[in-house]
Order: sequence, then C-alpha cells, then structure tokens
Amino acid sequence: METVRRAVIDVGTNSIKLLVADVAGRDVKPVLEESKQTRLGKGFYESSRLQPEAIARTAEAVWEFSEIARERNANSIRVIATSAARDAVNPTDLTTSIERASGLKTEIISGAREAEWAFQGVTTDAELATQPLLLLDVGGGSTEFILGRGAKKSFAHSFPLGTVRLMEKFPHGDPPTRGEFTNCRDWLKNFLHHEVRPQLEPALKNETGEIRLVGTGGTTGILARIEKKLDRFDREKIEQTVLTFEQVLAHRKILWKLPLAERKEIPGLPKLRADVILTGVLIYEAVMEEFNFNQLRVSTRGLRFAAVMD
Repeated sequence: METVRRAVIDVGTNSIKLLVADVAGRDVKPVLEESKQTRLGKGFYESSRLQPEAIARTAEAVWEFSEIARERNANSIRVIATSAARDAVNPTDLTTSIERASGLKTEIISGAREAEWAFQGVTTDAELATQPLLLLDVGGGSTEFILGRGAKKSFAHSFPLGTVRLMEKFPHGDPPTRGEFTNCRDWLKNFLHHEVRPQLEPALKNETGEIRLVGTGGTTGILARIEKKLDRFDREKIEQTVLTFEQVLAHRKILWKLPLAERKEIPGLPKLRADVILTGVLIYEAVMEEFNFNQLRVSTRGLRFAAVMD
C-alpha cells in the first residue's frame, strides 16, 4: 500500500496540536508532533463566545504549524476543531481568522465524530485492538467516553466535561484551599453519577470479558511522564505506563497541595500544563472511583491518528 505523508492540526480548547505522519492504511508512523497552548477556551464558558485574543493566538499557532507541515513535505494539511469551537456562538470568527492566517479551512467536528476518531486512533495500537476497552479522551472542553472492542463500539458519547471548563467553573487560589478542592470534587462526582453513569452503565453490563480503562490526551500522558520522571515526550515509555488508582490518587493529593510555582518544577510536568493538570487528574481519579477501575493504561494515540487515516 502506498505511503502518504499527511498533517493534521487539532484546534482544542486548551492547546493546538500538530501531527505530521506517514500513513499507509491503518499504519500511522509519526514524523513530527508538536503542541502549543493557546487556551482558546479562556473566558469562554460564561458567554459561550470565543474571545478575540484567544482566536488571534490560535490562528497564529495554526499558521505556524501549517508552515512546519509544509516544510516537512506534507501532501495535505487538515485543520479540525473540537469542543470550544462547536459550542461557540461565534465559530465563524475562529474559522475566518484561521483561513485568513494560513489559507486553510477548518472542520468543526461533532462530539460523536470526536469520540469515533479517538477510539479508532487508540486502537491502531495492536495491543489495544482486540480487547474490550473503556476509552477516556479528556480534553479542555469535553470528555469522550467510548466503550468497545476492535472496530465494534457499544457506547460513544461526548460529555461537557473538560480540564479548562472545570477550572473556569471552579476557580481556585494558589494553592487551592481544601474547600475549593471539595467543591470541585463533589460537583464532578455528582456529574459522573447522575449524567454519565445512567448512559454508560447498561453498556458496561452488556460487555463480556474484563474491560480495560485507557486514557488518551494530555492529562494521562503528563501523569505517565510525572510517574516516570520523563523530561520529554517518549511514546514508547509513556505507552508502557499503567497507573493504579492508588498512584493516580497520590499524584492528585500532591498536585492539589502545591502552589503553581512548585508544580512547575515537578519533573515530567510541562510548565504550561501546571494549572490544568489539577482538574485533569481529578477527572481520572473520579472516573476510576465511580466505575471501580483500579488500573489506567496510557495511550498517546487518538483523534489525530484517525484524522490522518480518514
């Protein structure tokens, strides 16, 4: 099968990510991966309106990544946008700015498509392609829950739950107080129990065999890097990581006690992610507790892997 070099620029609520890969069918070999935090969702959740400064930062980042993709001889460059863009009352402000800056059109994908692609991308890992998985893709504005085995999915839904969304809903001091933590945790536990469980539980009960919890997206990759004290992204080492509930809990306890300046010094934690890691780790802890998972397997694949295959 012919190999084609393609690029995908993923416009998320918290960051913009670039994947340049050589693709042959379901075989995706990354050539280059980069990420830039533009915080498109900053100030968004009160009005559902994307802010001009955030749009400008995002459009500039897309332009920078498009130039990098061209330098790497990508045959095609695809721009996709997720939660903040699809929930916004002014999405054309974003898409117009991106096209003006880079000459590229932006596809705003649905939550259903995001969930579909996340699962498709993660199961390019042969180890995860044949067993039942509950996949969590925690982003800045939404979290996708996908249950399935191989190409067959029995549940897929995108929920309005994300690291930036939760951080803006429950602002905290530096370091967070016990009361601020409790308010955020209690709301999250209530959301999972009353919004997610009624939809997900029937599918979990119908699945045969032991279900493996897999996390993809920035939070789990960072938790793996913290666990292994990795000062840079290393796909092989990150994807070998399995975090127990006790390890996730221990990381949450440490992270929520430290002020931002001290979190920025933790080995493996990128400085620009030292704020949103708080809500990210709390989401995973709460999901593992609510659905009684004791282990979390980490995947670095997902949405962008599927988008370059599509």
